Amino acid sequence: MEYNSKQIEILNISLKLFAEKGFDGTSIRDIAKAADINVAMISYYFGSKEKLLEAIVINRVSGFSMILENLQTEEISPVEKIKKFVALYITRLFQNKDFYQIVHFEIVNQKRACDFSAFSEIKKKNLLLLENIIAEGQKANVFKSISNPHLIPAIIIGTFSQVYNNKKFYYELLNLKNEKEFENYIANDFKEEITNVVLGMLIK
Repeated sequence: MEYNSKQIEILNISLKLFAEKGFDGTSIRDIAKAADINVAMISYYFGSKEKLLEAIVINRVSGFSMILENLQTEEISPVEKIKKFVALYITRLFQNKDFYQIVHFEIVNQKRACDFSAFSEIKKKNLLLLENIIAEGQKANVFKSISNPHLIPAIIIGTFSQVYNNKKFYYELLNLKNEKEFENYIANDFKEEITNVVLGMLIK
């Protein structure tokens, strides 16, 4: 689904408030005030706070699917596609960490009547795009046959979450002094290490 500029503004403001105050701690009135609109406009566009959260999810993950579709058709080797896949995934996770934390919490707790089936379908589509890249590498006799390609996104997301949610520990472990150094670590060393892990699963 395509959203107009005002709807996207509302989605971005809502995500920011959900991250700061939690889903339950944020009211439609809070969102309307922050977006400088009336409550009726939010109801008109989205219907309810739960539907608003669903729209945030669809808007964020649909954009990533388009990026992966473009990657699949790039005229580069399967190995380079996997490297770019990992880099894109990690960058996306870091830039949208509030979004992924909120979605993970809501899916795990299932406290409210949110329909995340569209989210699941897009994740399946993204996995299929990854499988197509792997199949391309197998056809070129570069990648070996694996039965668990679904573990690749799980490894990326799980490892990133472990490191990000335990930043203080990794500050000490890696002798990082501030957030900027942590960001540089994620963008460089962490990305390279995860890329090597994924390629180690695939390359013959």
